Amino acid sequence: MSSNRRDFLRKVTAGAAGVAVGGSAMGMSARSYGRIIGANERINVAILGLGRRLGAYYEPIGQKENNVELLYLCDVMESQRERAAERFSKHIDYKPKLENDFRKIIADPKVDAIINATPDHWHAPGAIMALKGGKHVYVEKPGSHNMNESELLVDAQKKYNKVVQMGNQQRSSGHTQEIIKEIHNGIIGTPYKALAFYTNKRGEVPVQKKVPVRQGLDWDLFQGPAPRREYTEESWDYNWHWYGWDFGTAESGNNGTHELDVARWALQVDYPNRVDVDAGKRHFKNDGWEMYDTMFATFKFDNDTVINWDGKSRTGHDTYGGGRGTIIYGSEGSVFVDRGKYILYDRNGKKVKDNQSTSNEAGTALGGGGDMTTGHVVNWFEGIRGKGKLNAHIAEGLISQAMVHYSNVAYRIDKGFDIDTVSGRMYDRDAMKLWSRTYEPGWEPTL
Repeated sequence: MSSNRRDFLRKVTAGAAGVAVGGSAMGMSARSYGRIIGANERINVAILGLGRRLGAYYEPIGQKENNVELLYLCDVMESQRERAAERFSKHIDYKPKLENDFRKIIADPKVDAIINATPDHWHAPGAIMALKGGKHVYVEKPGSHNMNESELLVDAQKKYNKVVQMGNQQRSSGHTQEIIKEIHNGIIGTPYKALAFYTNKRGEVPVQKKVPVRQGLDWDLFQGPAPRREYTEESWDYNWHWYGWDFGTAESGNNGTHELDVARWALQVDYPNRVDVDAGKRHFKNDGWEMYDTMFATFKFDNDTVINWDGKSRTGHDTYGGGRGTIIYGSEGSVFVDRGKYILYDRNGKKVKDNQSTSNEAGTALGGGGDMTTGHVVNWFEGIRGKGKLNAHIAEGLISQAMVHYSNVAYRIDKGFDIDTVSGRMYDRDAMKLWSRTYEPGWEPTL
């Protein structure tokens, strides 16, 4: 990583730690005041997007010692709002408001912070709108739909000086932090390669069919910044990940974000200088899946290091010993690390240390969640209060996310390309056509 970028990251993360919530205890009822610890530090939160990631937020919001009040549950699907309210009722003793349109939440001055768990195409635009409205933001991975959005979101964080954490929760994993520190201190000599992998057994997905919009769904608001299209039966729920590029970022964005971030963290690299991919749809050739389900990507860096991404969405072959993880190779040894453990090997392949974590963080299960996510969200709360440094500042997270975008672009234009390691720009005209995307008029993200 260049010294200029290191200085930049140090400044923005230090600045984020100094931002604190102010005035959120005004106008409280006696009942509310009695429910919290230190009223002047209470954080009023809203959750945008109440799908499969919802369960990850029960604990950090429900634990009274975190001094958080959930003001809103927001989703464009009525049934999602009702389900979320019922499930949260087991973790909190009050009722948050249910809302369809997140713009009303952003306009509410009582809201201090939002958790953005919407589909990928809403991550950066929604986060930027929230920042402009004076809110702190926790934005789930991948954080952006394209490279232009990454730049805009980092610029928005700086401009509005709010605390923005990216949801790559392994940055808050104790055993991962421990082994990454050891790697940086030379425990495996000079690291030269990292292999990030994800393996799942996803089955067939339905071919999209044009049908009337499902009852209770605000289809126009679901699409938001994406160009308008007719509603198809399977497009509003999880399968939007695989139905083209309107809403999703494929498996690289859906899951590769996490392991690629660990790989870059371990190697201490910034933008790669080149990307090449071998990718395609290898399974269920006639189903509704519209992009690659198998990818092997290679990212080369200036300091003679390399990161590989091996993503296999629909074959359960256990190549590396687990559904997901990262292997870091060094001149004197290697490390395997995933969400539950790390294993340290010497240069001869002999196991030196096996650190089994007590983490209950989900691996390849839909939705995920667990103590790692809880710690990551709490780290964001403490960053908002000015009591700690963010583990995954958005400026850091979106550098890792660039590898996701580069791999997707290389797949879409069917060729690799070189990259400017300072600006992140792609040295290919076809690639640069995908630096941004086409937006629905009036929905373009702006500062």
